[in-house]
This record gives sequence, structure tokens and C-alpha cells, in this order.
Amino acid sequence: MPLSHAQQRLWFLSRLEGPSATYNMPIALRLRGELDRAALAAAIQDLTDRHESLRTSYPDVDGVPYQLVVAPERARVELHVTETTEAELAERLATAVGHEFDLATELPLRADLFALSANDHMLALVLHHIAGDGWSMGPLARDLTAAYAARRAGHRPRWTELPVQYADYALWQRALLGREDEPDSLAGEQVAYWRSTLAGIPEDLRLPGSRPRSATGRYRGSTLTFHIAADVHRRLVALANDTGTSLYMVSQAGLAALLTRLGAGADIPIGTPVAGRTDQSLDDLIGVFLNTLVLRTDTSGNPTWHELLGRISETNLGAYTHQDLPFERLVEILNPDRSAGRLPLFQVLLSLHGAAPAPAFAGLAVSGVPLERTVQNQFDLAVHLREAFGGTARLPVSPE
Repeated sequence: MPLSHAQQRLWFLSRLEGPSATYNMPIALRLRGELDRAALAAAIQDLTDRHESLRTSYPDVDGVPYQLVVAPERARVELHVTETTEAELAERLATAVGHEFDLATELPLRADLFALSANDHMLALVLHHIAGDGWSMGPLARDLTAAYAARRAGHRPRWTELPVQYADYALWQRALLGREDEPDSLAGEQVAYWRSTLAGIPEDLRLPGSRPRSATGRYRGSTLTFHIAADVHRRLVALANDTGTSLYMVSQAGLAALLTRLGAGADIPIGTPVAGRTDQSLDDLIGVFLNTLVLRTDTSGNPTWHELLGRISETNLGAYTHQDLPFERLVEILNPDRSAGRLPLFQVLLSLHGAAPAPAFAGLAVSGVPLERTVQNQFDLAVHLREAFGGTARLPVSPE
């Protein structure tokens, strides 16, 4: 089976850069209560059996990778159990989430359980990005919850069979797009749109910095967390409603205006992730479907907020209707000047999303745990906005 376009890029980066934790998607859950370890181990295996993406490796023949889907009876994801103390937990957890996958031979899911006492555990699940994205955390949480409940009751989970698997999507994606050199194909039409839309785009957004950008991409960064008050959030939503736009577009307007005032110019390309699940049959799959769009924001002429939002709405809606062409192919086709120190076409990312529900294991109090780890960032600046409502357990994940 061929790789999807998103998988192709991740595979290429893994070969170029070597094994690393840059594209790991870790989840840490504190489990308090009477945990049935055998049921949890069986539930993780049930999850792997259900989703082919979790039991796929990526070997290659003469440099051409392919999906090797392992049969359920041979695809074992072991639950690694370690007795530990609170003092040792942070270091052990950091080691677990920093696991470096060998995509050619290893399954892209790892599970570690750290036992602090009979009724206090930490569960660390690490999914490589080649097998999942932020949206995938919803199906993962739902299916793991159902499987654990079933195993505690002494039987296998009785869920409805998935209509498709990820390999089906990879084949469908290539068939849908068609040939890029055929103007009547979907790929041909979208290539023409993006050539026109991104003509003359700035190669390098001028951001104020404390030091020059590294000549080689090291992905090293840091995180600043901030909170927007509920009343400000309500006013932003009201502005979106008044202008017929969205909260994302209002956020984009604010970020673009800020960057212009900081000296980045009036032509502000901003990247955004989109879920890429354009068919309902894909909603319940664990897999990497997301795509990245380049949203070109024109702040010239000192526009009012309403004028700027009008420009953004027109540009974004056009981009959303041409979201099928993979970003990786777009970069290859447009062939901008490349540099190992920056991402092509845009260097600032903006995302807005909620949070996925955490697995609700029966009989346990479950809470998501923020992970302290070395920040790995592909962008000069990535702004992730998350809406939070209520106080239920949530997983802080992004769609990337």
C-alpha cells in the first residue's frame, strides 16, 4: 500500500533527520482508583486491532516506502509496567514520551504504565504523528474507554466495524486528486488556484527576534502560556457574529495586525492546520488526515477591523474550498527558495481548537497531565488557541 501524502512527508523527515521525538504525540493520564491492569493491557490491544494505522510499519524498497499492515494476531503493543515513586516519575515519564520510533520496523504506538501505589498510576501513551493527528485523539479516547469497560466485564468490545481503514484513504486520496498536469482534474484545478493565490508571496516573514535564525532547522523552542478572559472571548465571538466571520478569522486578524505593527510588512502569510476529513466515513478513524493551508493576509492601507475581516473571509473561504492539494505537493510544485532554517511559504502558524475528551475508565478518576519536555517547533512562531468550557477532564491536544 502507498503512503498518504502527509505520511510521505513524515517518513521523508524521519529518514532525513534520523530517529527523534519531534513528531511524537504523547498523552499522560493520572489514574486514581482500583485499576484493572490486565483489562487495560487487553483494551490497548483491542484498540490496535481495530485501527490498522496503529499496527502499520513503514519499510521501503529501493527508497520507496510503503504501508505494511501487520495482522492483529501478530501486532502486539505491550503495556510496559514500571513500579516507581513520585520523585522518579517525572524523569521516567520524560523518557517514555521521548521514545524514538523506528518507523521501518516498529509499530507507531507505545504504552507505559507507571505504578506509584495500588490505587495510583500514570499512563503514558505515545503515538507517532505518521499514524495520527489531533482529531484522532477523540476516536482513541472513545474506543479505549469502550474496550476497557468491556474487558472489565469479561468480554471483547462489541463495536460496529469501521467502514474504511487508513490504507483505503491513502489510495482514495491519490485517485481523487488525479494528475496535476491535467487542468480538468481536481489536482490540476487546485494547482492553478494556488499558483495564482500565492504568486509573489514573501519568502521570509520579518519577525523581531533576539538573535538570528539558525541556519539549520533545530526545532528548538520554548512555550509561553497565556489566558484570555471569558468576557474577552465573548466579545471576540460577538465580533465574529456581527461580521459574518468566525472566531478563527477574528484571531487571524488580530495576529496579522500585530505582526504588521511589529514590522513584518503588510503581506502576512499564516499557516493553519485543517482536519482533512472531508468524508464522514473518516471521522472515527485514527490516522493522519490533516493538511496545512497558507492563508495570505493583506493588512495594507490601514483597514478598519471590519474591512480586514472582509478580506480575510474572502481569502480563507477560497483556501478552504481548495484544501485537497497536500501542502507537501504544493511546496514541490511552487518550488520556492529553500532554506534548512525556515519552513517554505510561511513561518507563522495559527490554530484554534477545543480539547479531546480523556478516556473515562470505569471506576477510576482520570485527569490529563501537562508534559514537561523539550519544546520541538517547526515554525518561527506557532500560536495555538484553545477554547475550554466547563471542568471535565480534557486532553490538551492540537490538530497537528
